[in-house]
Amino acid sequence: MKIAVYGGTFNPIHNAHIHLASEFSRRVGFDKVILIPANIPPHKRVGDLADGADRLAMCRLAAQEYGFEVSDIELRRQGPSYTADTLEELHRVYPEDTLYLITGEDMFLTLLQWRRPLDIMKLAVICAAPRSSEGMPRLAAYAQELEKQGGRTVLENVEYLPVSSTMVRGAVKRRESIGGLVPAAVAEYIHQHHLYEGR
Repeated sequence: MKIAVYGGTFNPIHNAHIHLASEFSRRVGFDKVILIPANIPPHKRVGDLADGADRLAMCRLAAQEYGFEVSDIELRRQGPSYTADTLEELHRVYPEDTLYLITGEDMFLTLLQWRRPLDIMKLAVICAAPRSSEGMPRLAAYAQELEKQGGRTVLENVEYLPVSSTMVRGAVKRRESIGGLVPAAVAEYIHQHHLYEGR
């Protein structure tokens, strides 16, 4: 099987996350897409970080409509959520299958600075999409660097949706509608649980 792994803070998960995973799934033909909310993201400091249980619940709500799966593998593990550790765990569960790691442009272009990048490239095919019309040449150049070190990559020119978790949290604080930014079920969850209101 082709199994896509898409990790992130998902604080909250939003329409651009879903769009990227859906487009890669359609183009590459994944048999399974697994969303994995991070416990502690090692690459960035996040203000207003919702509880892991809330981020997991929102991922599950967003995933239902698209047939994606959601794993709490990183939330159950103590400490920072390192991709290499997660891929090793998943490889033990799916030893005969091919893992694909979905990343955005920014994360892809820093992959060699991650913890144990060679192990990551050994365990998964790295997928990336650009954020702008200038992004694809940058991705292609970096993909060549990764391939020199044994990496396998899939680059797709997926249309970029200009939505971010920061944008969603800001809209909630300003009491603006987030209907066009996140799936309806996620918007309802945020409202019901008073997430990101800044009280």
